[in-house]
Amino acid sequence: MELRVADRWYGDLRARLLSSILLAPVAVAAVLAGGPWFDLMIAVIGMVLVMEWHRLYRRGQRDRVSLGLEGGTIAAAIALGAFGRPVAAIAVVAGCAAAMALVFRQQPAGFWGPIGVAYVSIPCLALIWLRLDPASGTAIVLWLVLVVWATDIGAYFVGRLVGGPKLWAAISPSKTWAGLVGGTVAAAVVGLVVAGAFQTPGTAWLSMLGAPMAVVAQAGDLTESAVKRHFGVKDSGHLIPGHGGLFDRVDGLLFAATAVAVIRLVVEPGG
Repeated sequence: MELRVADRWYGDLRARLLSSILLAPVAVAAVLAGGPWFDLMIAVIGMVLVMEWHRLYRRGQRDRVSLGLEGGTIAAAIALGAFGRPVAAIAVVAGCAAAMALVFRQQPAGFWGPIGVAYVSIPCLALIWLRLDPASGTAIVLWLVLVVWATDIGAYFVGRLVGGPKLWAAISPSKTWAGLVGGTVAAAVVGLVVAGAFQTPGTAWLSMLGAPMAVVAQAGDLTESAVKRHFGVKDSGHLIPGHGGLFDRVDGLLFAATAVAVIRLVVEPGG
C-alpha cells in the first residue's frame, strides 16, 4: 500500500517537474522581455482560461454565442490594458459582464459566464498594468511569479511529507494545514530574498508581502477547487500534465496578482 502511494506521489512529481521545466522559462522570458511579448502571453493565458471556464460551467457543452462574448470581452480588455487604458478596460469588462448577465439570466448557468469574465480579465489586467511600469514593472511581476511558485512548491512538499489535519476537506481533500504553513514560509523567504536582490525604486514594500501573498494565493487555489467541486470535476482541463488545466496552474496567481495591484495602488497612488 505504501509503495502504491509512493508511486503515485513520485509519478505526480515527475509530471509536475516536466511541466515546470517546459513552461517556467517561457513565462520568465516573457516577463523579462515585456512589451508585446508579455502582452501576448497574457492574451493567450486569458483565452485559454476563458475556454476552460466556459467548458467548466457549461459542463462540456459549448455555446458559441456566450463563448464568443466572453472571449471577445477579455480580448478587448487585454488590448486596452496593453495600450495603457486600464480604466477603459475595466469599464468594458463591467459593461459586457452586466450585459451578458442580463441576456443569459434565464439560463440555468447564466451568471457563471459574467463571473468568469471578471475572474479571468481582472487578474490579466492587473498583471499587464504592473508590468507596464518602466521603473519597477519587471521586478514586481517577477517577484509575484516567484512567490506564487514558492507557495505552490512549499505547500506541495510540506503537505505531502507532514500530512496532518486537512485545510478544508470538503473542498480540497489533499490540502493540509501543514501545507499552508510550508507554502507561507517558503513564500516569505523567497519574497524577502528576491525583493532585496532587485535594488529597483518602488519595490521595497514587496519584502513584507511574501507571507500574505502565500495566503492569498492559496485562497485562490481553494476558490477554484470550490468551483470545480460545485460542477463535479477534478481538473479544469488536461492541458498541462501533472496540473490538469491552465486554471489549475494559475489559480493562486490570479488572486495574488489582483491583490498586489491593489496594494500598489495604495502604496504608490500616482504609479
